[in-house]
Amino acid sequence: MIAAIAIDSPVGRLTVSATTEAIVAIGWRDEPVGDPNGLLHEARRQLEAYFAGQLQVFDLPLAPAGSRHDQLVWAAMRQIPRGQTRSYGELAMEAGSGPRAVGAACGRNPIPIVIPCHRVVARHGIGGYSGGAGLPTKRWLLQLEGGDMGSLASVGGARRYPGKTVAVYPV
Repeated sequence: MIAAIAIDSPVGRLTVSATTEAIVAIGWRDEPVGDPNGLLHEARRQLEAYFAGQLQVFDLPLAPAGSRHDQLVWAAMRQIPRGQTRSYGELAMEAGSGPRAVGAACGRNPIPIVIPCHRVVARHGIGGYSGGAGLPTKRWLLQLEGGDMGSLASVGGARRYPGKTVAVYPV
């Protein structure tokens, strides 16, 4: 049985869905279902800590539904540390795939933020983002993690961004 809890966040209202054993989805909608279990309460706690800048790494059991290729790409995404990005091409090399296939897997990511598809960028820019308000959401998440958006003009290799003040996100 899947239950879901709605969470207000700086990037909009999120619904986190889970079985009793694992998180299966996070989406930008308001669709709480059933009785929240302990895992959903822990997901809320970790997301709130993340948005407050107090959580570096999520520690939640995940069970995203997807193809074998999607699973490989999502596993590679989870290895990108907070404050760093990888290009679609770099992630493709890690996953034994192509950049466009990586982009498609990013778009199918059912657990954004926790599986950090926002950390995957184009070789010469920010790339795309299908969550929330799209690119403004991606920029906000990267800034939250210490990203300097100006440095995305010269993407190549792992990048660390100096800290900076995060702008208020228009919800």
